[in-house]
Amino acid sequence: MFRAIADILRQIGGAIATVVTLPFRVLARLFGGASRSGRTHRA
Repeated sequence: MFRAIADILRQIGGAIATVVTLPFRVLARLFGGASRSGRTHRA
């Protein structure tokens, strides 16, 4: 039973990870992935 719960949590964690990282990948691609300028937060 614990193994089934662990598998479910692992699948949910993987889905959340992909959903969370997708916007950051899009932003990185938009900004050219240039992190050399440091953290410049412009709206």
